[in-house]
Amino acid sequence: MSPTLNLAMELIRCPSITPQDAGCQELLISRLEPLGFKIERLKYADVTNLWAYHGNTNPIFCFAGHTDVVPTGPLDAWHSNPFQPEIRDGLLYGRGAVDMKGGLAAMVTAAEAFVAENPQHSGTIAFLLTSDEEGPAIDGTIKVIELLQTRNTYINWCLLGEPSSTLQVGDTIKNGRRGSLNAHLKVLGKQGHIAAPPNTVKNPFHSSVAALNRLCTEIWDQGNEYFPPTSFQISNLQMGTGAENVVPGELHAKFNLRFSTALTANAIQHKITSILDQGNFDYEIQWQLSGKPFLSKSGELLQAASYAIKKITGFTPKLSTGGGTSDGRFIAPTGTQVIELGPVNSSAHQVNEYVGVQELDVLDNIYQQILEQLLISS
Repeated sequence: MSPTLNLAMELIRCPSITPQDAGCQELLISRLEPLGFKIERLKYADVTNLWAYHGNTNPIFCFAGHTDVVPTGPLDAWHSNPFQPEIRDGLLYGRGAVDMKGGLAAMVTAAEAFVAENPQHSGTIAFLLTSDEEGPAIDGTIKVIELLQTRNTYINWCLLGEPSSTLQVGDTIKNGRRGSLNAHLKVLGKQGHIAAPPNTVKNPFHSSVAALNRLCTEIWDQGNEYFPPTSFQISNLQMGTGAENVVPGELHAKFNLRFSTALTANAIQHKITSILDQGNFDYEIQWQLSGKPFLSKSGELLQAASYAIKKITGFTPKLSTGGGTSDGRFIAPTGTQVIELGPVNSSAHQVNEYVGVQELDVLDNIYQQILEQLLISS
């Protein structure tokens, strides 16, 4: 059993459902500290964070990621205990196998091998880990980045081990992500009997449906060469008392926009309020910006990752900004080159989550080669 596979299995045994770390970071500390990594345990609220680094000069290369996982879902739907790793037909099963304990394991074993061979490497290797990526993400990576900024510590290159690959390890690099803007809209009406005269009740759905339909059909932008057009989706729509003879007094709608660098959150908010204002109904709206879009068009990190993948696997990766978002949204605004490079993303968050056993060693080798390119060749 390879060191990377063994470590991945140890991590899966930790039931680290957000925001619990369940011992994952202490396990990783036990591997990093003997190598000479300086360790900082950073606790904010109930979130466990880790900042660890080897070296004390620029440039700083950072492996970033999360030790928390999403809930298991129905246990009877799993073919094996989600927190007891099991290998079947060349696949490692367990909650977090691909998102992202497999990537974490490869990061650490790559660092172990690299530091053992290059104890006097240039620059700094760092780890930024949190137990709050799958949750609210308010006491995790963003807090560590804020702390580092107060020290004038800025990461030059950051690699997140999120499952970015499509069919085989390294075929896709995420070099950016769309921004995410959430809204909670409350449309105010007047509750009353269903048979009451129209002027004594006001149905919030009837008054707002045209505006809601316009939001659903609006073309927000055309995207650009790196991002698809902005998307709009209503995720929740609630109204009514449950009775068949009562006009509801309020309508609640939650919606999300995933937007590219072609737009700003402020521009989106202005456009939405303009559409709503034209509807001639009373409303209240609350906004939550989960993250701004970020993009690493080029740079040393992307070049090093592409070279490493080509050398280890023989093929050239494609670049993508698709999918959801990641903690890279908190790191990129500081001027850091950020990419995501990890296992094949075919079972993340699913029942019977898995990662290919051979993928882990390939990933380990790619990570080692990236370190050599940036901290030896540069």
